[in-house]
Amino acid sequence: MDWQSEMDELRRREELAEQLGGPERVKRQHDGGRLTIRERIATLVDAGTFHELGKIAGRASYDDQNNLKSFTPSNFVFGRARVEGRPVVVGGDDFTVRGGSADATIKGKHTMCERMANELRLPLIRLVEGSGGGGSVKTIETTGRANVPAVDGWEWVVANMGTIPRVALGLGSVAGLGAAHLAAAHYSIMIKDRSALFVAGPPVVERLGQKLTKNELGGWQIQLRAGAVDHAVDTEAEAFACARRFLSYLPSSIEELPPRGPRGDDPGRREAWLFGAIPHDVRKPYKMRAIVEAVVDAGSFFELGALHGRAMVTGLARLDGWPVALMASDPFFYGGAWTADTCEKVERFVDLAQTFHLPVVYLVDCPGFLIGKEAEQTGTIKQGVRAMSAIWQTTVPWCAVIVRNVFGVAGAAHRNGSRYCTRYAWPSGRWGSLPLEGGIEAAYRADLDAAPDPQAKLAEIEERLTKLRSPFRSAETFWIEEIIDPRDTRPLLCEFANLTAPLRKPGPSAHPMRP
Repeated sequence: MDWQSEMDELRRREELAEQLGGPERVKRQHDGGRLTIRERIATLVDAGTFHELGKIAGRASYDDQNNLKSFTPSNFVFGRARVEGRPVVVGGDDFTVRGGSADATIKGKHTMCERMANELRLPLIRLVEGSGGGGSVKTIETTGRANVPAVDGWEWVVANMGTIPRVALGLGSVAGLGAAHLAAAHYSIMIKDRSALFVAGPPVVERLGQKLTKNELGGWQIQLRAGAVDHAVDTEAEAFACARRFLSYLPSSIEELPPRGPRGDDPGRREAWLFGAIPHDVRKPYKMRAIVEAVVDAGSFFELGALHGRAMVTGLARLDGWPVALMASDPFFYGGAWTADTCEKVERFVDLAQTFHLPVVYLVDCPGFLIGKEAEQTGTIKQGVRAMSAIWQTTVPWCAVIVRNVFGVAGAAHRNGSRYCTRYAWPSGRWGSLPLEGGIEAAYRADLDAAPDPQAKLAEIEERLTKLRSPFRSAETFWIEEIIDPRDTRPLLCEFANLTAPLRKPGPSAHPMRP
């Protein structure tokens, strides 16, 4: 008189679900150097914490007596789990069942995964392989009709970008809606030489006369430079570790504040070599990443989007344990000038900081927007206006350290000019409406044309203006608040982090991040 037969049937169906697409397809997955979706989830989350929803959802066939004859599970697996002790939602595609395509999924599972993360205010990790719930031309034959395109549940993806951390890992070939899910993330990762991302794969593109391999069309180097994906690693295990580390800097949702991390580095540490880090010759670049590593907590800098918009370095870091969003100019690329893709990168990064209540630290060396034909053709000024507007819309605490150049409109975007900014300048700081180099010829053309020796006159004007341009002259009129010894940068940044930590407020931003 108990329910044992029903429980036996439940266990039978669960065992069938755990077989995924069957031994042959599982072997093919392993032979390709890829884990199955269940193995991935088990490796990613804390041991024994995964609680699956909809495990026995799928497609079944029955005999004449309505007994189960065969069962193919839905190719999307999701549920609740813990990562480093923190509750999360995790969902992923099962490539062993119809290559992760819409033919073998249940759209309601995708939607509930997103909705559950949103309404429970939990970080979401998406493991994407295949079309990720997208289409296949075989769907026409299996359904007997062609569907009118729709993306059910996308409103939850949009909502989640402004509410919870959304991490996406591209763990194989990703196309269509799967590609959209990979791109619509605060942090996305690919596996080098095993992952590929594209709107449509090589067989479709070949019809356009472009015969390309997966890597040539959408390999990691292409997508990281394009800014579609943030990071690439060699193995799935590394990707899982990166996902865990990224989440450690962020709150579980906008309703919380970023947690303080380890405090193993002396906040008063002073690096002697910073005193000579900037060359006197303004034409010589220097290694900004080394400066970043020197001023943040040791080993805490986690770079995002390293190959995109390379005139700007962006990443998460800690100062005396407090998480911050850190930007730093890179003079090795266009001298630190803002290109169109650099502007896109700045806008997205600033929105991330604003959404999740991260104070911003900016190490500045910006000679302005990139100039020339390329800059005009790529719409640099349009993208620059968007980046500047994102900065002006921030309400999080902001600290700018002027390391060298600050020129023009892009230079002015080193802070939100309508709010208080903690600001310091190194003695190497140079600023103005535009650099003297090239500007003298335009401003003093009449004097140069009238001079018997134009080159000597040019040198005379440049020497005079260089003295007037001294950062100390600006400090006299309080145009710069404080010039500091570069060796004091870390102690001052740690002080900034501690002073502003109590000012952070949870809740939604007036300008949340979008996909």
